[in-house]
Amino acid sequence: MAGTKNMLSSFSVSHERKNTLNIIGPIYPAAQYTNVYDRRKILKTPMFHSFCNKKLKTLKVVKATLAMDLLLEEQVKVDVSLVLKVTATVTVKVSKEVSMMKIPWLYSQNDLNPEEKGVGFQLVSTQLDPSTMKPKVSKESITDWCKCATRKANGADCFSFEVEVAINADFGEPGAILVRNNYDKELYVETISLDGFFHFACHSWIQPAHISKEQRIFFSNKAYLPTQTPKGLKTLRAKELKSKRSDGNGHRLPSDRIYDYDTYNDLGKPDKGAEYARPTLGGERNPHPRRCRTGRPSSITDVTTETPVNPMISSTYVPRDEAMEGMRRKDINMGILKGVLHNIPPMVATFTNENGAPRDFQDITSLYRNIPQVEMSFNMHGLLKFLDISGSMEEIFKFETPKNLSWNVTSYLEDDEFGRQTLAGMNPVSLEKLKVYPPVSKLDPSIYGPLESAFKEEHIICHLNGMSVQQALDENKLFILDFHDIYLPFLEKINAQEDRKAYATRTIFFLTTMGTLKPIAIELSLPHHETNIPSKQVLTPPVDATTNWLWKLGKAHVCSNDTGVHQLIHHWLRVHACMEPFIIATHRHLSSLHPIFKLLSLHMKHALAINAMARESLISAEGIIECGFSPGKYSTEMVCAAYRDWWRFDLESLPADLIRRGMAVPDDTKPHGLRLLIEDYPYANDGLLIWSTIQELVHTYVNHYYPDENSVTSDIELQSWYSEAINVGHADLREANWWPKLSTPDKLTEILTILIWTASAQHAALNFGQYHYGGYVPNRPPLMQKLIPQQLDHEYASFMADPQGYFLSSLPSLLETTKYMAVIDIISAHSHEEEYLGEMKDTYTRWPSEHEIIEAFYRFSMNMKKIENEINRRNVDPRLRNRCGAGIPPYELLVPTSEPGVTARGVPNSITI
Repeated sequence: MAGTKNMLSSFSVSHERKNTLNIIGPIYPAAQYTNVYDRRKILKTPMFHSFCNKKLKTLKVVKATLAMDLLLEEQVKVDVSLVLKVTATVTVKVSKEVSMMKIPWLYSQNDLNPEEKGVGFQLVSTQLDPSTMKPKVSKESITDWCKCATRKANGADCFSFEVEVAINADFGEPGAILVRNNYDKELYVETISLDGFFHFACHSWIQPAHISKEQRIFFSNKAYLPTQTPKGLKTLRAKELKSKRSDGNGHRLPSDRIYDYDTYNDLGKPDKGAEYARPTLGGERNPHPRRCRTGRPSSITDVTTETPVNPMISSTYVPRDEAMEGMRRKDINMGILKGVLHNIPPMVATFTNENGAPRDFQDITSLYRNIPQVEMSFNMHGLLKFLDISGSMEEIFKFETPKNLSWNVTSYLEDDEFGRQTLAGMNPVSLEKLKVYPPVSKLDPSIYGPLESAFKEEHIICHLNGMSVQQALDENKLFILDFHDIYLPFLEKINAQEDRKAYATRTIFFLTTMGTLKPIAIELSLPHHETNIPSKQVLTPPVDATTNWLWKLGKAHVCSNDTGVHQLIHHWLRVHACMEPFIIATHRHLSSLHPIFKLLSLHMKHALAINAMARESLISAEGIIECGFSPGKYSTEMVCAAYRDWWRFDLESLPADLIRRGMAVPDDTKPHGLRLLIEDYPYANDGLLIWSTIQELVHTYVNHYYPDENSVTSDIELQSWYSEAINVGHADLREANWWPKLSTPDKLTEILTILIWTASAQHAALNFGQYHYGGYVPNRPPLMQKLIPQQLDHEYASFMADPQGYFLSSLPSLLETTKYMAVIDIISAHSHEEEYLGEMKDTYTRWPSEHEIIEAFYRFSMNMKKIENEINRRNVDPRLRNRCGAGIPPYELLVPTSEPGVTARGVPNSITI
């Protein structure tokens, strides 16, 4: 009781008018929000009852910071005729360009009555009005925010203002707030807080009233399963979901918040000619995950496709709240500008170099900073003055030197580095254990001819440290990068393109006693009916100068295959494309009140906008992928084949993927229940730490809201979400028997862990190392322009006379090189607004009063810090040769945090680039 007395002594009473009482309670810091609801215990004490009733009996209007506490406690009897004034603190955000203007001039009021201008707010109770059986709603309070806003200290583009809303004393607990924008331009509402107690995480654009005919609904941060929804919120919950689904008809406007599915039918440019048409993806013929529907009109020459967007004029539709805004958009635009400037020197060089090919390695190394340069013949200083750009020549026109490059002007991907990057590089997810030698194709021999491998025992036996081939297989010493079945069906079409030559490659690696991989044989395959060229050839480590150059060319072709598979299948398909249907279904079927929506919303931000940008510039006809990678215009067809024949949602978990590839076996005695066949496998070792930590968080979260099977199966929103994600979003694979059944809390944990892992750590491992691992094109060319010369070829003599020149002429031109480098530089960069896995931002207000959930996120945050420390420890352990050693860069792609920019580290919450 003494504690209660001390707290009550901090209350003060002030009379603003005769009929107004201001009860000011203790201010609780955000870090203690888990204890806010404990204040209600005080309300049950006789002392507090006496205090309240004595003051309230003679008053008609009450303004209180503890108002919600009073109303929530039935034991505190309050005169229902009293009117309570609740203060709402609203935070709005505008773009930096807008915030620099005079705020009162920003919005035109010409079409509004003086009483109606501003933003209107209405509180909605969780209770029904017994006389009407409709939710209790306050009178609308309208505020002209631009006259009373103050800039928030923590954000140059954020402004806050206060609104007073009057409610009756029997109003009950506020569960939602309705917002109407009476200005004639859109307004971004970030958060709304009632007396610092009830929070509404809005994070949404509010359209003007003449565009959005209805008020926007924002629910309080309290989570409810559908069956637990308070009666006063049930109608609004259904209305919110209906507004996001719409009816599936009509064109999409930039202001819409509609989420719907469509096929990928806007990648081509058929109006330019038949050669620019691209197949529709997302049907039985070309299966592909569904994308967000645009609703644009059809092309005039091809009614099955939508008119592609000209990104210089407009943008592909994404729901308004998903659009890229603020600093994140600025960071991308700055990256694009950097890329344009970086491309100026090679563009100038093409004036004096007919084919644009690098003449020597200095042509390539001169693209980077801090490398001895040859004096430029073009007046770059004059160009900078003309463009009014300040800065050093190095900063503006040169690329950052990749971390993973040892600067030898004749540097190639050496064998040891080739093997290391297969485990700890840009694409660490293609390597498999070799189960049988020679490897066996799964393609149809009636279509693709004899599929027997050209590998023989004599090709590798001398590289096995005295083992037989079977012994090496049995002792898990042989591994393979196998791109044969992915590339071979498309090779004839790929090689018919101008300046594109590719093989379907297989590479055998031997696991050394040091735990590193050594490439010991490469198989290069072509379509079996090619004339004058052997359909299969095998290269082995060199024994003289000629075989040394052939081996280097062979590795370059392998890396070209690997770069294409990494970008098209592992990065685009498995992460970006396959996540999109789940994101769309989440918005269409899970209310923002739903606890699973609250969890997934952290990991869905920006993905739809990024995918829309990819459709405009990356995977579209003549886009960056088609221009910069070997598959060219057949890139998306390769993706469709991989989706149809290989992708499985249930194997997208990290443990399942490692087992599928034979890189690990189940072992209950080992951490994470797995034994890695290569102990020093940085991607797997670091990834399992993060996977297990995500799984632990999700398990706690799911079991908090779903204590048994019935709670999962009876959740109609949850079941509809998962069903639609499969049957509509992944319609081409809906009949597959491998989809997990959403029937138990454990199955829900499995599904959610896969989604969160994919959007965060898997994307980080595949995306943010692209520049530092792939930024030196001779090491990892995205395409090759020539096949390996054969003795009867007319180019064989030139190869023998100048093998380095032949190698350089096989690479992309300098201009193609810098275009590719500029793109991977942009997509490898973190924004200044990045939110990283494990950060506790808004956790206390996202889950108010949920002690167990907040504690789980706190443990998760602490675990991520421990993981970062563990990764740092591993990176200086000399026993781990794949991440530590002379000239070896540390493996940091799964280090959770990062600074802005291209850092080759950092795990954001979501697919942000």
